[in-house]
Amino acid sequence: MKPVKIKENVYWVGGVDWDLRNFHGYLTQRGSTYNSYLIIDEKITLIDGVKHYLFPELIERISEIVDPAKIDYIIHNHVEMDHSGSLPQMLKVAKNAQIVASPNGEKGLKAHYGEDLNIKVVKTGDTLKIGKRELSFVLTPMVHWPDNMVTWSPEDKILFSNDAFGQHIASSVHFDDEYPMNTLFDEAQKYYANIVLPYGAQVQKAMTTVKELNPEVIAPSHGLIWRKYIPEVIAKYDKWASNNADEKAVIVYDTMWGSTQKLANAIADGFENSNIPFQMFNLQYNHISDIMTELVEAKYICVGSPTLNNNILPTNASFLTYLKGLAPKNRIALAFGSYGWGGQSIGLVHEDLEKCKFEMWDDVKYQYIPSQEYLEEVTKIVMNNLKKERK
Repeated sequence: MKPVKIKENVYWVGGVDWDLRNFHGYLTQRGSTYNSYLIIDEKITLIDGVKHYLFPELIERISEIVDPAKIDYIIHNHVEMDHSGSLPQMLKVAKNAQIVASPNGEKGLKAHYGEDLNIKVVKTGDTLKIGKRELSFVLTPMVHWPDNMVTWSPEDKILFSNDAFGQHIASSVHFDDEYPMNTLFDEAQKYYANIVLPYGAQVQKAMTTVKELNPEVIAPSHGLIWRKYIPEVIAKYDKWASNNADEKAVIVYDTMWGSTQKLANAIADGFENSNIPFQMFNLQYNHISDIMTELVEAKYICVGSPTLNNNILPTNASFLTYLKGLAPKNRIALAFGSYGWGGQSIGLVHEDLEKCKFEMWDDVKYQYIPSQEYLEEVTKIVMNNLKKERK
């Protein structure tokens, strides 16, 4: 359980969860890390914590550097228990430590762990002198909770960014240039799509601060630490936060007897014939968090469900609930599906997509098994819609 040196007297001391596979409905096939950082100065400072069951790792790594009882400050950039869950155990060791948090952070920590916490409240522009270093703070509310903030060490040019710029990756290496670049950015995109996406406006404000600081290191609370690919990940966050989607399509569906799947294939032909890249996701085989990873950069969203008991299939209901919560903007959507008699599913899908405030194309629906002639007509409908969009 060795710490990892980031810069002189600045260390990663977090925990690695190799077994994590689900993070509130987000499939984490590569596990995750819970990053905690230790600064050795006149005042010994710990930034963020770990999940409660990783406390032994945290304390062992800290102990390699300094007696944990000597910690003076514990900065909590965020209240959520994947970062603060170890706080009660840490306070039993670092009995004289003062907690540093935002105003909402103070409220949240006391709600979680009791009113008797010794908390120093900070806001944007406040500083904390810890010796040679003078840390400063920027509140970043709703990236992705109301209490979020980031900590900046100007002497080290390190931005401790908490959930911003994170990825769910368990790894024995801890820097971006030590890990396969494509996988790293895929996981950064998945993290943004499933955690940060609803808060694009707030992210854009935070990105202004990040660019002004011009950090040499971005140390997030999950995954790899950025030191080489900072311009690239900032460019990606700019794109995702602006909802500047690419000319590509995501077709999401479930099917009972294959008819809705036939409609999905006909829709795909329309995109293919229009030279627009597309991806197809059968909800029986694809997880909703993986679909969202692709959808974050796709302009066109097509969702299909057959009718089951006057409703949509449960897999479709799960996806649409998840989609409404993450709420991507500036998209164009199509509802489609087959049915036996009632046909309510297509209208219900349409309603949910409309609640996302997407621009809607006319629905595509067919009773029982679609004929070849109708499938060809569906392909033409998609092509004609795309021609109108391009004018």
